[in-house]
Amino acid sequence: MNSTAPTQKIHEGRNVKRFREMLGIKQDALAADLGDDWNQQKISLLEQKETIDAAVLKDLAAILKIPMEAIQNFDEEKAVSIISNTFTSNDSSTLNAVNPYCTFNPLDKLVEAFEEVRRLNAEVIKLKDEQISLLQSLLEKK
Repeated sequence: MNSTAPTQKIHEGRNVKRFREMLGIKQDALAADLGDDWNQQKISLLEQKETIDAAVLKDLAAILKIPMEAIQNFDEEKAVSIISNTFTSNDSSTLNAVNPYCTFNPLDKLVEAFEEVRRLNAEVIKLKDEQISLLQSLLEKK
């Protein structure tokens, strides 16, 4: 007697929808990234398919910036089971997503942003200086 439990088929279309939603990408934006042959309705139909053509799956994975295997193997029930078994109500652990305490100093992030703006401004100024020099040399040749 075979005692193996029936394996549930992974629904690739549903997984595409889950990852797309987690990443905050709208169906029409995903369709635009896939090309002219795609539109919002076609994405909606794709997300209803249990299996997706490997070439399309590869393109989707690249656009969503996730491994193709994530779409092919993600099982929500298993993920929920792992999370619920790992973080029980009497466990002192918390998921980072629900942790109300910052794990970084917001001022550090603000300083980083200002430094990035300063760096970009310096690049723009350098490019303008190069353009001015080029224009001056062209004027001198006339």
